Amino acid sequence: MGNQLFQEASKWVTRATEASKGTGTQDQALIAKAQNALSSAYANSTTAEKLQLQEMQNQLDQFKTQG
Repeated sequence: MGNQLFQEASKWVTRATEASKGTGTQDQALIAKAQNALSSAYANSTTAEKLQLQEMQNQLDQFKTQG
């Protein structure tokens, strides 16, 4: 079944990064949704999921600094 909040976080981080690749610009609404999803998922995740969420956060942070 899996952690629904984890899956949502992954989906929003992917959308935010893919939108940037297509346009070369940041979509602040997608970034905000990804950030919210990451925060929500972190509180309800296993240790292994938290490590993956941290990697997604790093990816999002790197993406934000490039724009």
